[in-house]
Amino acid sequence: MSFHPSPGKPRLKLPPGACDTHFHVFGPQSRFPFSPDRTYTPEGDAPKEKLFALHQHLGIERGVVVQSAAHGFDNSAASDLIAAKKDRYVGVALVPPTLPMGEIKSLDKQGFRGARFHFTRHLGTTAPIESVMKFAAKVADLGWHLQIHYIGDMLPELAPHLQRSPVPVVIDHMGRVDASAGLEQQPFTDLLSLLKNRNFWVKVSGSERISKQAAPWQDAWPFGRKLVEELGDRVLWGTDWPHPNLKEVPDDGMLVDILEQIAPGEAERRALLVDNPRRFYRFP
Repeated sequence: MSFHPSPGKPRLKLPPGACDTHFHVFGPQSRFPFSPDRTYTPEGDAPKEKLFALHQHLGIERGVVVQSAAHGFDNSAASDLIAAKKDRYVGVALVPPTLPMGEIKSLDKQGFRGARFHFTRHLGTTAPIESVMKFAAKVADLGWHLQIHYIGDMLPELAPHLQRSPVPVVIDHMGRVDASAGLEQQPFTDLLSLLKNRNFWVKVSGSERISKQAAPWQDAWPFGRKLVEELGDRVLWGTDWPHPNLKEVPDDGMLVDILEQIAPGEAERRALLVDNPRRFYRFP
């Protein structure tokens, strides 16, 4: 199974309107087959019905589905999820930067708010960074944003280009730093420097991805805490359900509970989970 079969009930009660800004759906493959060019194959279907049930279990009322690399540029499964709960869910698409404007506008009408681009070794590179910047200029009038997924030490190569982006830029999973290297490491210092530019946002998701420890991934907590302290109005959070490409599938209830370590105050959690995503993703 590609997701935790019985996640625990979180001790932490989330504020009304809480939003999961990063999760994926896989399949069902009978309707939405995986891309023949995919770089990985999920262990099974993770359809929208399972996601909606999980959100109800965790106390999450809104969501942002992020198109998975397993489905490639066919955003149909994500679009289907958004259509099922149009006022409460929006999406981030996976597209080639050369996508015609007519198709971009179609995705916008379906509820997509931006596009994700990979600069990773395990998922490959979506497109040259210069092409991504041209795409950004094309979608600026739609109010879209870029979501950038990179591995920690790749930021110096990308930052000079991203600094020129005419649209907001969201950095995935705390910049995919190596938590075991500590807060003073160069990749995290570089990320903090980049985030001084108010055009940039960051997801304090992925504790289980940046940690080399077992759950509850305590070496990752200081990174999320630092980002919340430094950028309280430009931080976002997500479960990353159903957690592809991990040896151990995390308990989503535990991921909710570690929010007490990352954003210990109620006002901090409300900004992270409610106010910031509502403003950024333009929820009604």
